[in-house]
Amino acid sequence: MILADNQPYFIPYIGYWQLMNAADIYVVADNVQYIKHGWVNRNRILTNKTSEMMLNLELVKAPFTSKINERYIADEFNAGKKLNIIKGSYCKAPFFQEGMRLMTDIMTCPERNLAEFLIHSICCIRDYLGITTPMYRESELDLNPEYRCEESVYEVCQKLGADTYYNAIGGQILYDKEQFAEKGIKLGFLRTGDVHYRQFSRDFIPNLSILDVIMFNPKEEIQRMLHEYTIIL
Repeated sequence: MILADNQPYFIPYIGYWQLMNAADIYVVADNVQYIKHGWVNRNRILTNKTSEMMLNLELVKAPFTSKINERYIADEFNAGKKLNIIKGSYCKAPFFQEGMRLMTDIMTCPERNLAEFLIHSICCIRDYLGITTPMYRESELDLNPEYRCEESVYEVCQKLGADTYYNAIGGQILYDKEQFAEKGIKLGFLRTGDVHYRQFSRDFIPNLSILDVIMFNPKEEIQRMLHEYTIIL
């Protein structure tokens, strides 16, 4: 059984969904430390048809050691303004109506806890893309709080009965295959392929939020893109 995990990110790029789709079980690491200037509460979308901008969720200030599920969305967050930004960027995209309905569902979620808000958004996008991988929250797995990094992964795999663990390609600098093998776990890394599609201009901007993919492609094409990756074992 293949297990994959990742932090809950805000409308993440297609590689996030490829990893989820490639696994038999997916774990959302909602109880790890929030990293400032990462991808937990922001992502890149198109603006002015030829450039990119950050779409972000404003957060209440908190100690830098706070976990993702201990952070909250600030009062100044305005769903209507965010949706207007999206509308201004994508109103002429071929699948604008589908993308706008999805983002309206996401942005108007009343939950202010960051992890809960993000998990709601992940479920919305997962369902839209037709991904059926069962999803668990790491905070609900009763893990040993003293474990860190690979020790925590070993425990998650053991609890959920996984003998194979997939991580994004960036995990190559964190995890050692021999150490995983000693625990009876096969380790693999997912490298996203050359996912390319027509945006507004001839100059393609890669690795934008999944929102950009949704705005420019039918579901059937996105489902094909979900398989455009290589697993490095």
